[in-house]
Amino acid sequence: MHLTPDPVAPAAAEIGFETFLQVDIRVGTIVRAEPYPEARKPAYKLTIDFGPVIGVKKSSAQITEHYRLEDLPGTQVAAVVNFPPRQIGKFMSEVLTLGFPDAEGKVVLVRPSGPVPSGGRLF
Repeated sequence: MHLTPDPVAPAAAEIGFETFLQVDIRVGTIVRAEPYPEARKPAYKLTIDFGPVIGVKKSSAQITEHYRLEDLPGTQVAAVVNFPPRQIGKFMSEVLTLGFPDAEGKVVLVRPSGPVPSGGRLF
């Protein structure tokens, strides 16, 4: 799942903590990264292991500017795991891999600063 980043997006409306808890953000380990040449915007197809509770899920990610396919396996990333699957071209993306836009609007992945167990939930 991917969205077009907006580096100057306005601040979102205030929400309560209970609403935040409804968004299930987990850490996963990329086990496979493949090209996605059919995508409208340059993207990769990622297979991410979120541990025994969530399992292995797929995601489309527009991260081609900063990441090479061969470097991605073993990389830990953050993703929203409780959105409904979303059709991205011919690919069904099951999770939203998270990132921030750099100065040019290219995606930089959200990753833990050190190794953590796959499946851990953000708090």
